[in-house]
Amino acid sequence: MKNKHFLLLYFLLLLASCSQQPQDVKKADATPAIFPDYVGVTIPVGIAPLNFGMADDLCDRIDVLVRGTKGGELHANNSECAQFDIDDWHQLVGQNANADIIVTVCARRDGQWTQYQDFPIHVSPYKLDAWGLTYRRIGPSYEVFSHMGLYQRDLSTFCEEPIIENTRVPGMCVNCHSAQQTDPQRFVFHVRGDHGATMVQQNGKREWLKASNEQLGGSMVYPYWHSSGRYCAFSTNQTRQAFHIVPDERIEVFDLSSDVFVYNVATHEILTDSLLSTPDWSENTPVFSPDGRTLYFITCLQQEYPAHFRDEQYNLCSISFDPEDGRFGDHVDTLFNAVAIGKSVTWPRPSYDGRFLLFTLSDYGYFSIWHEESDQWLLDLQTGEVCPLDEMNSPRADSFHNWSKDSRWVVFTSRRHDGLFSHLYLASIAPDGTATKPFLLPQENPRRYYDMSIYSFNTPDFTLHPVSFDAYEAAQEILSPERVSTVVKQ
Repeated sequence: MKNKHFLLLYFLLLLASCSQQPQDVKKADATPAIFPDYVGVTIPVGIAPLNFGMADDLCDRIDVLVRGTKGGELHANNSECAQFDIDDWHQLVGQNANADIIVTVCARRDGQWTQYQDFPIHVSPYKLDAWGLTYRRIGPSYEVFSHMGLYQRDLSTFCEEPIIENTRVPGMCVNCHSAQQTDPQRFVFHVRGDHGATMVQQNGKREWLKASNEQLGGSMVYPYWHSSGRYCAFSTNQTRQAFHIVPDERIEVFDLSSDVFVYNVATHEILTDSLLSTPDWSENTPVFSPDGRTLYFITCLQQEYPAHFRDEQYNLCSISFDPEDGRFGDHVDTLFNAVAIGKSVTWPRPSYDGRFLLFTLSDYGYFSIWHEESDQWLLDLQTGEVCPLDEMNSPRADSFHNWSKDSRWVVFTSRRHDGLFSHLYLASIAPDGTATKPFLLPQENPRRYYDMSIYSFNTPDFTLHPVSFDAYEAAQEILSPERVSTVVKQ
């Protein structure tokens, strides 16, 4: 009798299991609407599994078959989203480098299964030259700092960990972090609040610089390392924010003044030049060329704020820099005259191979993360040609960006998902400057993660290996009054 009961139970369980598989399938003439939209994207070998679900809320089960054109197969069947084993995913994607994996999706709604047309995911021939990403994640706030911090994420898995969070020091805001060409052995970030400072870490040793220098008239923000590690470029900004009264715009960030300078890490000297600190112009967001002999920055004619904030438009400029003696050139070149076409340039970032310069273009201002019209543009430094990256852009704000060390991948922020929060997207840029369709940073359960999250990502960067940082000791150092003074070199 017990054996009969056991067999009956086994049969019922088997029947229940089988009922979750697609049957009496209806064919659709379209590719599936999925979230995240991974249809036709290009991914690198080593990326975390591209788990996804249906974009609508009516689907109660999804069945996905993934087959590599060079071999290999994965299957996922789940009530919420298709989730793939990390090791199996890496094996399949690695086996199909420079080829495609074909995805077949079936979805069940009200007991009816629908099979959609197959779609490809392209596996790039360009490996992702990075362990992961660093970024700031911040909740919605304007005057008071909510829970926020700097974080790092392993791109091969879903593991994220904080570098430092503002819960370590009450009222603290951490921002403007930067590593030396994706190598976090040299790492810098700025602390705002009652215990303000600029932290410079080299090979595990930290220095906390005074938050502001009276000779500069401001603090050290928007850092970018020199390729030698000897220098770090900064701007000093008198930043303000104002709120719009129209429904489609929320906040405007502008500077009453801003200048550009270079900091000598070893001597604590600040290198300035009259061409980078002009009284009627605002110089901003400096970055070095990969060879360290050119400093790129943006500049605009100073306006009367906030009344004429829409007239704040920046051009892309450059000046030569001699790293041997720390001297600047005798003139400034305009690389892209955005003002002439009624636009504004911000966040210039050169590729590390020296071929391209990626920047954001918007109607005005430089804080493009709040501008719905902001898009990604590319300057070919060899030919001087400038063009929008239509494959990457969206109708909503596309902004902060950085390159991988091999100059084949970029990470950037976009509000394309919901128009409210900025999320991280990755795309590949080929040697000829063409970009691929970007893909949203993978999560173990993307619908649950992104729909329930109230945090925005910004200032992302690739990192060659994890950032080694003792947050507990750093918090004690932030609370300490000890700071290193900087001196403007005469």
